[in-house]
Amino acid sequence: MDFGVTLQTDPPASRVIELTKRAEALGFTHAWTFDSHILWQEPYVIYSQMLSATERITVGPCVTNPASRDPSVTASLFATLNDMFGNRTICGIGRGDSARRVLGRRPTTLAEVEDAMHVIKELAEGREIDAAGVKVRIPWVRDGRLDVWMAGYGPKALSLVGRKADGFILQLADPVILEWTIKHVHDAAERAGRDPKDVKICVAAPAYVGGDLAHQREQCRWFGGMVGNHVAELVARYGEGGEVPAALTDYIKARQGYDYGHHGKAGNPSTDFVPDEIVDRFCVLGTIEDHVEKLTQLKDLGVDQFNIYLMHDAQEETLDAYGEEIILALDAEAGMRF
Repeated sequence: MDFGVTLQTDPPASRVIELTKRAEALGFTHAWTFDSHILWQEPYVIYSQMLSATERITVGPCVTNPASRDPSVTASLFATLNDMFGNRTICGIGRGDSARRVLGRRPTTLAEVEDAMHVIKELAEGREIDAAGVKVRIPWVRDGRLDVWMAGYGPKALSLVGRKADGFILQLADPVILEWTIKHVHDAAERAGRDPKDVKICVAAPAYVGGDLAHQREQCRWFGGMVGNHVAELVARYGEGGEVPAALTDYIKARQGYDYGHHGKAGNPSTDFVPDEIVDRFCVLGTIEDHVEKLTQLKDLGVDQFNIYLMHDAQEETLDAYGEEIILALDAEAGMRF
């Protein structure tokens, strides 16, 4: 299993670059950032320095959306970075939450996401697209390669992932919900004539290593509120007790709105409704042994990458614990089992 880390592009940008270098030195393969240009600094500017300061790590947004930038612009951004640094970028994409809602706009449609995935991947890899009847390609792309991974929760989004995406990003670490979503993705891939194994599976969630579980929960409770924004939309669309499992939807019954001014930050006051049980299920908390146990379970369900949301007060400590102990322990366990 690969390991990634997601960082917020809060100023100073030098902090993001510093953590990216640390992650690469500790064996992480991916460094992601959020992409919400009002709440945080513009990530694509920072990607250039992240890539320049490292040698191997792959960088990209977790996640971008079809509307903040024209998809052809996004494709050119990735193609430029890949030309400069040797195909070391990845595109995570979704409908858009904070980047859209802070501007008073709704997330984009799945049809827009599907079209954007096509445009971004084809242009970034040097192929031609039909843009409203006009044949277009980026002429300077040579040997471009770009994986496009899609984030989603609902049945229709999961179907699109299975049909079209190179990978699936699930923003929570609950094995029950993971198993349900993977089945939807794999079933859709098979119906589309694809090998389900070709769709990479990435679980993205906060991880915090230590012995004070109560403190860890308070540092990571914000994540339940972030996921709750998407869940609330699923409930509005599918209803309660419908296609979406209660394990995902029940906890938002006490939700009373959301303030994006505290989005993705420890101590978010809009997340008081999130119970400890959800924090424990959605995140990876506790001791080294607790992390190894849960990550082994996720790996056995088919996860190819665990991506740490590093938005808490123990950033270096968590990265170091993973690089120096947890990743090694998982590798050792895998070697003993095979």
